[in-house]
Amino acid sequence: MAGKFFKKPGSEYGDRVPAGQHLTNGFPVLTYGGTPHVNRETWQLRVWGLAQETQFSWADLMAMPQSTFTADFHCVTTWSKLDVQWTGVKVVDVMKHIELHPAATHIMEHCYGDYTTNLPLDDFLREENFFAHTLFGEPLPPDHGGPLRLVVPHLYAWKSAKWINGLEFLSTEELGFWERNGYHRRGDPWKEERYSDR
Repeated sequence: MAGKFFKKPGSEYGDRVPAGQHLTNGFPVLTYGGTPHVNRETWQLRVWGLAQETQFSWADLMAMPQSTFTADFHCVTTWSKLDVQWTGVKVVDVMKHIELHPAATHIMEHCYGDYTTNLPLDDFLREENFFAHTLFGEPLPPDHGGPLRLVVPHLYAWKSAKWINGLEFLSTEELGFWERNGYHRRGDPWKEERYSDR
């Protein structure tokens, strides 16, 4: 059964597929708990902590520059999907509308459904990161994090929080849901940072 859905990457993918990963034919959905269903009219992204408190509506997000992205996606459960096509707003473009305190060094991503995950600010602010609302040309479905998720291609997919609705800026590292429950603090696929070394 596994061979039907997953395959070992060939040598031609050696520089794109981290150790221990298998290529998937589909796009698996893994979620802890229920799937929130949030419509775009009521969705909001709240910003607080070591930043000027503000919130963005869906209309605010759509008024920002829209970009298309193609990125590989690596799940800690050992599958990878290559060339995923997204549309959304770059993190760096959203940050142009956020007044950040100089003491901020980390963020906590907050989501509908009360999920959280943490990132060092340097990992969050990379040029290739984005908030995605479209997947393969269609509105991002709830199972994949719609209406909006963060996508952080250089880390394992649990850091790309689904159903995102809040950014809390912090002066020290605080652990999110999976990090408190045994996952690695950072989650670099190329270092196989799957589980906590604490």
